[in-house]
Amino acid sequence: MRKLSFMLALLTGLLSPVSGMANEGPKLDRAPIDPTNQASLQRGAKTFVNYCLSCHSAAYMRYNRLADIGLSDAQIKANLMFAAEKVGDPMTITMNKKEAKSWFGATPPDLSVQARAYANGPDWLYTYLRGFYRDDTRPTGWNNTVYDKVAMPHVLWKLQGQQSLKVDEKTDTHTLVLDKPGTLSPAEYDATVADLVNYLVFMAEPAKSKRLQLGLIVLLFLSVMFVVAYYLKKEFWKDIH
Repeated sequence: MRKLSFMLALLTGLLSPVSGMANEGPKLDRAPIDPTNQASLQRGAKTFVNYCLSCHSAAYMRYNRLADIGLSDAQIKANLMFAAEKVGDPMTITMNKKEAKSWFGATPPDLSVQARAYANGPDWLYTYLRGFYRDDTRPTGWNNTVYDKVAMPHVLWKLQGQQSLKVDEKTDTHTLVLDKPGTLSPAEYDATVADLVNYLVFMAEPAKSKRLQLGLIVLLFLSVMFVVAYYLKKEFWKDIH
């Protein structure tokens, strides 16, 4: 019994640092995403193509997968294809990686599966895209409350406006203050970011909804077959039992 208690205490001690590490990091806001909302996904795709795809590629995503969110090939070609010729082409960019690194200090990552790169991917992205503030000490003039010393400039600043970071030294807390409004109100900007994150989550696994539907159909089929097999077994074995 003593040996068991010792092992439990040792295991608790080993796991405690891991739990502490899991709680570290910035507080994340809940991303109000809905993978079934095609209108939101379409708006998010438009924002992604217009503001993100110029620097970030999505090499594992093809334009024709946008048909899964209710867009026709004609709509994709007319509204979302600016750097490709065929609907089946991947979402790549022409920016040279070496030049991008010299401009930004780091190569912009591919965003194909960025929503799955973090434990709380959607919440991280939603908070990150709303957490930019002016910082004259940074090369781009921008910093971020989620990703300190971020190399990426705030590409959505015209929509959101310019925020500043107010730090309360007594409580060691910070607050973002909107100094210069953008073309969107704070609520409209949050909705735009939510649509963008919704699309990024879709792009990270375009077949997820169909996979879940197929899984449900398989489970229903197995349930029906279980009932049939059960009564068939009873019929075969009735003379023995």
